[in-house]
Amino acid sequence: MLKLQGKVALVTGGTRGIGLAISKALVEAGASVLATGRTSSHLAAARKTIAAGDGPAAGERGAFDAIPADVRDDQQVVAAVKAAVDRFGGLDILVNNAGLGVFATVADLSAEQWRETIDTNLTGVFYACHAAIPELKRRGGGWIINVSSLAGKNAFPGAAAYCASKAGLNAFSEALMQEVRYDGIRVSYVMPGSVETEFAGASGGADWKLTPADVARVVVDLLGHDSRSLPSRIEIRPSRPKKRS
Repeated sequence: MLKLQGKVALVTGGTRGIGLAISKALVEAGASVLATGRTSSHLAAARKTIAAGDGPAAGERGAFDAIPADVRDDQQVVAAVKAAVDRFGGLDILVNNAGLGVFATVADLSAEQWRETIDTNLTGVFYACHAAIPELKRRGGGWIINVSSLAGKNAFPGAAAYCASKAGLNAFSEALMQEVRYDGIRVSYVMPGSVETEFAGASGGADWKLTPADVARVVVDLLGHDSRSLPSRIEIRPSRPKKRS
């Protein structure tokens, strides 16, 4: 199992769904993790869930805490990065997972829904990277992993805002990867297909879908690559999706 003792990670949207699974996997690998979320009940539930984890012994697990932060607000993102550094002594890993799905046709989509989707899924990633890069450089490098979606390359009707935000995130990640690679910072983006979460308001109980733990495993596996290796784009999809009738 990958050992991340001494490493510090910030996971945005890290208190439920895919983000919580990533936070849990990083803690079990030994990293100290600060997760952000927008709801006090989710923050408290995440602390309880990870504290009760059944993984490695307590001495091998990393520390965990969760704080409120809205990635649409650049000052709250700056404060979250500072909190990770102040609490754990630095920053080695940034996982941009905070995301929002609003599914409606363009004709029915409101301007506010468009702004909220783009600001959460794309602009918030810029805020976090902008704040984190100086801290990663101080540590001699690190990782930025952006959780995108296959919707960023496979657009579908009723999801124009979401698909556009993820396509933009993919392009942003590609450009950023080339900008910071010589600073020892590796950038990768993970594009899951259908994942069984409460994302977009409901959990469908479909056992053919990926689980949040499947995505978390990809994130942790990325961190185990030798420094000469950069898997910059990862696609993960259900192996046996539901057949269309």
